Amino acid sequence: MTAPQRQQPFATAEEEAAQAAQAPPSPQTTSPSFRLAFDDPAFLRRDEMRALRLALEMAKPEILQEEAGIATTVALFGSSRTLPGSRWYEEARRFARLLTAAALARGQDDFAIVTGGGPGIMEAGNRGAAEAGGKSVGLSIVLPREQAPNPWVTPALSFQFHYFGIRKMQFLIRARAAAFFPGGFGTLDELFETLTLAQTGKIRPIPILLFGRAWWERLVRFDALVAEGMIEPPDLDLITWVETAEEGAAALDA
Repeated sequence: MTAPQRQQPFATAEEEAAQAAQAPPSPQTTSPSFRLAFDDPAFLRRDEMRALRLALEMAKPEILQEEAGIATTVALFGSSRTLPGSRWYEEARRFARLLTAAALARGQDDFAIVTGGGPGIMEAGNRGAAEAGGKSVGLSIVLPREQAPNPWVTPALSFQFHYFGIRKMQFLIRARAAAFFPGGFGTLDELFETLTLAQTGKIRPIPILLFGRAWWERLVRFDALVAEGMIEPPDLDLITWVETAEEGAAALDA
């Protein structure tokens, strides 16, 4: 039995804005100070409103993903410069396809792959999910060299961010695993933040998959961190090394 819709005693924001727009023009009503605060873009963009903008940027994707029924994700990270047809592009594409197909076979329609929404590894992840008939999330961000969302992101789950910190939180809020493919500064930032959150218990334990052990160990001397006493030997257990999409899927029991 469907629960009855609760009747709202207050006018909606749309109704209030429409009513406010009907005020007769005068020096007072045309002054920027007279605009409703929530309907005043110039006011919302002021430096003093930064905290509110942070909250809005957090709330929008949360509310829309909840409305879309997204409860569980696997986050894919990697270089935006990885070309279609290359090894890691195709591994990421197949990995996302395998996970999505397995979720759909279990009747789990609340699952989605989540990526940064751009090209390269991100495109591969969204593409693999779409090829399996599933949904995927794209978390784009405004950059000096703007990247349009790739065409494989589920349109209703394509978001754009101003703040890196809020975007990175959205990657992990619903994640049951995080998969990292070779990448540059952005990928390294996301990897070490995820490892730090897991190491310090700020997120619940999740598998952190690194694809391509030889590539990563050529770039990062994880063993040197242990040898120098900068991390404890068990900290390396946070990492699961995989080489192929099939190994990654198996590591997640998908």
